[in-house]
Amino acid sequence: MGWNRATGLTSAYPFTGSHTQSGFDFTVHVRRLCEDICSRTPELRHVDMSAVAVCFSQARKRVRHGLHASLTPMRFKNGASSGMRRGRRYSCQQLFDANGQEMLYILRFYLPRFMDEDFQRKLGTVFHELWHIGPDFDGDLRRHQGRCYIHTHSEVAYNAHMQQLAAEWLDRGPPESTYHFLKRNFDQLEREHKRVVGVRIPQPKLIPLDS
Repeated sequence: MGWNRATGLTSAYPFTGSHTQSGFDFTVHVRRLCEDICSRTPELRHVDMSAVAVCFSQARKRVRHGLHASLTPMRFKNGASSGMRRGRRYSCQQLFDANGQEMLYILRFYLPRFMDEDFQRKLGTVFHELWHIGPDFDGDLRRHQGRCYIHTHSEVAYNAHMQQLAAEWLDRGPPESTYHFLKRNFDQLEREHKRVVGVRIPQPKLIPLDS
């Protein structure tokens, strides 16, 4: 399974499926942002963005509630190539970039919803998703103690921690050009660049291994 670059995402029109050099490449800018964040944030230096696929999906409705971003692990617990789901064993469909490198995670943003939030929430969302990447960087998620192993016992505390990490990153003086686009909403990006483009990747499928 490879990926393709979809274009023509606007607030009113669907994807064209063609390739163009014009427009604002959202996924390129988010990747650069994530690379800088991981290089300046000690808690995220285990993240190798060359093995993280960055993409977008078009939100069905332009409302503020709902998913803004998501992280899909491409392996199972402890980086295993297969795992159990509802009593059956599955593997995950693999994803490779154009150079043949396997992707261990898919970082997805939902547009225009993500870009319509304020700057602090957008930046916090990026940290939120990157923090889910397991410390062993083996394709599995970061797992916390207890039943709520994704967000700990308090998602409010989790999000507050992400905002703290974001503030510390800003204090380290990253170039403003790295995050300037987050200060725009979707309509502003579209007016300034005529269109918003980027990589679009289908959701990977689970492959049953049991006969």
